[in-house]
Amino acid sequence: MAKRGGKATVATFKIGLSRGIPVSAIVDCADNSGVLQGKVIGVFGLRTRKRRIPTAAVGDMIKISVYKGKAELKDQLMNAVVIRQKKPYRRQDGSWIAFEDNAVVILTPEGDIKGTEIYGPVAKEAAERWPKIAGLASLVV
Repeated sequence: MAKRGGKATVATFKIGLSRGIPVSAIVDCADNSGVLQGKVIGVFGLRTRKRRIPTAAVGDMIKISVYKGKAELKDQLMNAVVIRQKKPYRRQDGSWIAFEDNAVVILTPEGDIKGTEIYGPVAKEAAERWPKIAGLASLVV
């Protein structure tokens, strides 16, 4: 009879961020693109279990529907990147960080930032993953 188990492998530990922004959450827009608030309708590159609500973390690209803002932008679908989240998450050095609000930066379809400035702090994880956001950020935490 054949053995049922495979080779014994050592489990590798991958440090991931706590995902704190679920689909249908209302997030603030932290740039001057004309959007004030957006509703999260999807998370790019996330595969989940059936019936599990997809969630996003800092640095993830999401799809939002404009909730509040200029009249011509209302109810349009746009891509955005999460730069702050309320839910505390742990960094590689062991420290914990949480922000006062959930905030995003709007992107164009080509992947450039739509606004010309970013209000408030930007998480270090988002700045490392998106260099264009780091260039516009006034404060990286």
